[in-house]
Amino acid sequence: MNCLGIDFGTTSVKAVLFDENLKELASTTEEYSLNARDDIVELEGEKYLSFLRNAIDRILSKAKIDCLAIDTQCETLILTDENGIPVRDAIVWLDNRAVEESKIIEAHFGRQRVYEVTGQPEIAATWPACKLLWVKRNEPEVWAKTKKVFLLEDYLLYHLTGEFVTEKTLQSSTIYFDINHGTWWDEMLSFIGVTEDMLPRLEDSGVCIGDYNGIKVVTSAMDQVAGAIGAGVVKQGIISEMTGTAMAIYAPTDHIPAYDPDCFIPCHYSFDGSYCLLAWSQTAGMTLKWFKDMFLSSYSFKDLDAMAEQINVGSDGVTFLPYLCGSRTPKYNPDARGSFTGLTPEHTPAHFVRSIMEAVSCELKATLDALNVPVDEIRVMGGGAKSALWCSMKADLLGKTLLTLKNKETACLGAAILAGVGCGLFSSVEAACEKIETDLEYVPSGNDYSDVYRRFRMYDKVLNVKHS
Repeated sequence: MNCLGIDFGTTSVKAVLFDENLKELASTTEEYSLNARDDIVELEGEKYLSFLRNAIDRILSKAKIDCLAIDTQCETLILTDENGIPVRDAIVWLDNRAVEESKIIEAHFGRQRVYEVTGQPEIAATWPACKLLWVKRNEPEVWAKTKKVFLLEDYLLYHLTGEFVTEKTLQSSTIYFDINHGTWWDEMLSFIGVTEDMLPRLEDSGVCIGDYNGIKVVTSAMDQVAGAIGAGVVKQGIISEMTGTAMAIYAPTDHIPAYDPDCFIPCHYSFDGSYCLLAWSQTAGMTLKWFKDMFLSSYSFKDLDAMAEQINVGSDGVTFLPYLCGSRTPKYNPDARGSFTGLTPEHTPAHFVRSIMEAVSCELKATLDALNVPVDEIRVMGGGAKSALWCSMKADLLGKTLLTLKNKETACLGAAILAGVGCGLFSSVEAACEKIETDLEYVPSGNDYSDVYRRFRMYDKVLNVKHS
């Protein structure tokens, strides 16, 4: 049986076909552009359908598809009439127009109440509840025509199968989904003016809901959860860390952490009915790319690795704070800015490079300390996973084993696994994940980074402060 996993990213769709042993059989990628101006980010809903059907057709031209599942970003909102025809362009997850509405919702419910019900520690303009209230207040003619409220995966499933259905992980950041009970939050729905008949039927991940031209269609999971499944992060003690432009950390947990007004780590509903913590830092790999582009543009990232490897642990006293666009976790401060400290005339560009890598590693440790979950093993992804020095640095600083993965398209693989579960190919997600192959292993080498981390935390305390 061949399982297709489709990953709808912000500006591209990837589809990868796997066999029952999770070996890749065929793949395709298509990129697309969004319609963006100021805080508004939109795309015609019909284009998503076109991209989806193109991907399926291209895979079918290469191999047979028995089942499929689609992971998407959480907050892309599509409003339609009773027949599923859009009444306006999709409001993409990045869209930030609903700032005033987020303030209205926060004033009524408060951040603590919203977190305790939905797991979201902030009430952001990007959340679907805020976007829906914006449409109701600013586009009454559109609101009057709105009969169905879709997120992106729901919309695609509806047009493949005719089923008005969603899965629970996708709804976690709507702030109208109760992650404690896996149900809609009636109080929030009433406040924003949405009735339950406007929303899809709630299902678990990995449930077969219909077929498309003979292909079984299965509910998937939001992109980060699908990616975690594809990395084999399906039980406590194993987490995933991706250092790309940003840093994303995924940690399974069996409970919702207590509310902390100073902590902005969201808790999401997970594929198995438990929970997961998702921590973000806006500028991780971006900081190294920024330094390379600004000061070492003729160098490759491999060259930077070689330079940094010649420098002592601790960068001979140089400490970097990687907050080029503010800090998010574990300390939320949009006013934070990047800085180098401890400079002397002896320092070279190589010292700066290493200090950047050490800073991102320290940020990872600070976030894991804040998450306070058991960590036995870390599965690493993204561009940072290509750097042996960076992986070794993280292993030493954390005192944990890091593993890279042979399959890099973890979201597609996670969706394909859920498709296989829904069709009976795999007895469970966990059983399927036993087939996932890791690649390189990095174990702590004994290098002492305690002083590096102490200096990072000291400077963070002094310099990472909110403006009054």
